[in-house]
Amino acid sequence: MRVLDLSRILSGPFATMVFADLGADVIKLENPETGDDTRQWAPPYQGDQSAYYLSVNRNKRGIAVDLKSDRGREIAQRLADGADILVENFRPGAAARLGLGYPELSARNPRLIYASISGYGQTGPYASQPGYDAIAQALGGVVSVTGAPDGEPVRVGTPVADIGAAMWAAIGVLAALHARATTGHGDWIDISLLDGQIAWLTYVAGGYFATGEVPRRYGSAHPTIVPYQALRTGDGYLMVAVGNDTLWRRFAPLLGLPELVHDPRFATNPDRVVHRAELIPLIEEALAARGSAAWAEEMSRAGIPAGAINTVDQALAHPQVVARDMVLTTEHPTAGTLRMPGSPLKLSRHSTSVRRPPPLLGEHTDEVLGELGYSADDISALHRDGVVR
Repeated sequence: MRVLDLSRILSGPFATMVFADLGADVIKLENPETGDDTRQWAPPYQGDQSAYYLSVNRNKRGIAVDLKSDRGREIAQRLADGADILVENFRPGAAARLGLGYPELSARNPRLIYASISGYGQTGPYASQPGYDAIAQALGGVVSVTGAPDGEPVRVGTPVADIGAAMWAAIGVLAALHARATTGHGDWIDISLLDGQIAWLTYVAGGYFATGEVPRRYGSAHPTIVPYQALRTGDGYLMVAVGNDTLWRRFAPLLGLPELVHDPRFATNPDRVVHRAELIPLIEEALAARGSAAWAEEMSRAGIPAGAINTVDQALAHPQVVARDMVLTTEHPTAGTLRMPGSPLKLSRHSTSVRRPPPLLGEHTDEVLGELGYSADDISALHRDGVVR
């Protein structure tokens, strides 16, 4: 599979990195002057490279082409002619103005699967507006249910709207590949950051539809399961997930509170939800007798889901994370030894790995142009005229 990656920043590059990890030949096309925007989103740097850019562009070949020039657009069109998949995240209409829209390219290559990722999608009154992760989280209602109950609304700490859109795009592409095996035709996949956030509301929206009550913030707690939150212990906090009444009947005695099992205020989960404010202080008073690690170990032995609230460095060093190859290492020509989160996709017949470090700007331009049939003289002329880098 060959993927032409016309995207930049996060949502598109993450989606194409999924395909690259699965073995596709991903060609990342960038602006020859500045490259992907995230090359300048620093500090932090590793060597002379932006850590942001390095995090989502492994296993790709990089070319730098000026799409504002006629010859640059011809290069992109020729790449699309031989591509199975194209991913772009321009504002709606921008690709078409460059002669790189789905109708134009699919007329040349009917098998092309074309994924567009944008803030609001290709249709609707907001379609022309620029899309950003934080705005999609806000408009999609996610920010309104994130944060302390009496505190300010909070953006989720990782870019869930961008990454979510990338995952939806990958799912759409895989579905279109499956359909193409039967029909012989590609498809146009229209992905919106906002749509993805609305889809992710799931039971939060379901509760509103059922009751008419506007969902509110619960901090780390769950609106419909209690106790299911970060709880204060003798030396910090422990995340606990007592997801059903069977677990509750183990949990309360383990804390030295067996009398709560049959207390009518707490006997069932609906009871505990209603009496949340009375129950949580009783639990935290009992947890104060020991530290988080000791409680986590004891709850694990009892089959009660509980875990430390790791910092990022602790999470990356967790023995389960290490055992699952979720931290990968490769050598980069200017950044040196590069570590990055691995792929969560585990297939019995395919192992994801780092075949290529994230490309330097224009690192594979001449190689790819040669594969397209450009002669050495042609390539020299393109460089001389500033069409490629």
